[in-house]
Amino acid sequence: MKQFFAEFFGTFWLVFGGCGSAVFAASYPDLGIGFTGVALAFGLSFLTMAFAVGHISGAHFNPAVSVGLWAAGRFESRKIPGYITAQVLGACSAAATLFLIFIEKSDFKTIGSFASNGYGALSPGNYSMVSVLITEFVLTVFFMIIILGSTSNAAYKKFAPIAIGLALTLIHLISIPISNTSVNPARSTSQAIFAGGGYLNQLWIFWLVPIAASVLAGIIFRASKKCD
Repeated sequence: MKQFFAEFFGTFWLVFGGCGSAVFAASYPDLGIGFTGVALAFGLSFLTMAFAVGHISGAHFNPAVSVGLWAAGRFESRKIPGYITAQVLGACSAAATLFLIFIEKSDFKTIGSFASNGYGALSPGNYSMVSVLITEFVLTVFFMIIILGSTSNAAYKKFAPIAIGLALTLIHLISIPISNTSVNPARSTSQAIFAGGGYLNQLWIFWLVPIAASVLAGIIFRASKKCD
């Protein structure tokens, strides 16, 4: 249970920090933190909570990461349902908290995109489904490789949260204009629930693609270890 609670709070902080910065501070009101600030917020949210609870749960905070670690032979399959449930609940709790804060704004009119992920008309830069699919797949593959490599026995694991946090920052710097950056099905689900409409209809791609990419990265990493 400690592991599940760690995943819940870790994912909560990731979504609250990353999506919260996008919702409240990205363009506030004339001079905001912009894409760079949001990217840093996601990276710092992961880094800080990985140091805080990584020794308890491994700091997955992402269903795709849990599945990818399983594919690499680094995670027990029996724990996957509990981890994913905790991650999704943590993300949705964070989104609900952001929602309650947002609607209490004196000039509130509409929730808008609520930092949700999308393609086509729902992409920040109007990128197509194919563009989003390629971007999310490539970025998730490399994200998993960085996670697997920095936490391997041959690496200096105490620095792993820094490497992973910086990788997540870079991923956001690349892809916020394309898909608003997912690489995390829990993060996508939590925001889409509140944004609704087309964002919910497009949610499937932000589950399918990151998980498929993580599995591929896990298989590649496992095969490379056998070749050593």
